[in-house]
Amino acid sequence: MKPSLQPGVALTRKILIDRDRTISFMGEDARVYATPSMILDIERTCRDLILQHADAGEDSVGIEVAIKHLAATLPGMTVEIAVKVTAVEGRKVSFEVSARDEIEPISGGSHARFVVDVGKTVERLKAKAAKRAALPKA
Repeated sequence: MKPSLQPGVALTRKILIDRDRTISFMGEDARVYATPSMILDIERTCRDLILQHADAGEDSVGIEVAIKHLAATLPGMTVEIAVKVTAVEGRKVSFEVSARDEIEPISGGSHARFVVDVGKTVERLKAKAAKRAALPKA
């Protein structure tokens, strides 16, 4: 991680709310930006900010999400997601996050990510897969 990743570093992204980002369970007339899609968009924005300051072979994984979904956003509207680093503690990066559509604020909260070495992470995952494979079959 480069020393440029410091509290105050920020990124803003605009996202068009397409059909794939909306709920469907209440019918066509009630399609709105789905909370899981909003959280994914917030996480991706935070990850992209970290990647701007990452060393080769580094990436990040989400470790904490505390998000409120405050208002509905219609398909075809544009959402602006703003993320700002509030703390860097070792490899843990904490963010203040917010989102608003063309009319009103729709979200606020916090998110934390952990910067990982991709190669080492893959090795840990392979070791866990081997342990799982060794478990007795039920």
